[in-house]
Amino acid sequence: MNIPWGDIATIALACIGLAISIAAWRAASRSADEAERSADSAENVARIERERWHADQTPIFKAKLVRQEGDRAQLDFQLVGPLSLQRLDRIELTIANSDDLVRSARLAGSRPQEELDAQVWGPYRFGAGADGADATGQSVEPFDLEVGRGRPFALERTMPPQWQEGDDRHQRWEEQFGSKPVRLLVRCQKEGVDPWVVPVDVEMPTPPPMVAWG
Repeated sequence: MNIPWGDIATIALACIGLAISIAAWRAASRSADEAERSADSAENVARIERERWHADQTPIFKAKLVRQEGDRAQLDFQLVGPLSLQRLDRIELTIANSDDLVRSARLAGSRPQEELDAQVWGPYRFGAGADGADATGQSVEPFDLEVGRGRPFALERTMPPQWQEGDDRHQRWEEQFGSKPVRLLVRCQKEGVDPWVVPVDVEMPTPPPMVAWG
C-alpha cells in the first residue's frame, strides 16, 4: 500500500506539534513548580524573620517585693527592656500558683473546681479593692507601660482556704507557702504584633538579721 507523501508530512508535522506542546507543558509545569517553591521559600524566610524579631522583642520585666506592716506588701513591677520595644499597649498581670500541683475536683473528697481555682496557692495575692483587683486577688486591671517605667501594686498575705480544718492550719499554710516565690504570669500586647506571655518569679525578701542585745 502506497501512502501519499503529503499524508506522511501531515502526520509528521502533527507529531512534531504534539511533541512541542508536551515540551511546552512540561516547561510551564516546571516554571510553576519553581515559582511555587520560590514563593514558599520567601514566605518561610519572612516567617522565620518575624519569629526572630518577636523573640528578640520579648519584654523584660523586673519585679521586687517589699514587705510592709502586718500582712501587707508592695510589688514594684517594671518594664526594663528591650529599648527597641518602646512600650506595651496592654499588660495583663496574674498571680499564678507558687507550686506545680494540679488541683482537680475529680479527686475523691476534693472541693468544687470553682473553689479550687479561686484560691491563690502562694504567699501573696493582690490586695482587695486595690488596683482594680478581682475578687480572688489573682489579677488586676490591665494597664500599659513604657520601657523604663514601672508601677507599684498592693499585696496582702494569702490565707488558707476556709475548708481547711485544724487549729494549726495557718501554721501549716505558712510552712507550705511562706517562703515560696510569688509567681507572675504576664500577658503582653503591642498593636500589630502577636502577644507575649512572660513568666516572672518574685523571690521573697531576705528577713533582716537578728540583732543580739547584750
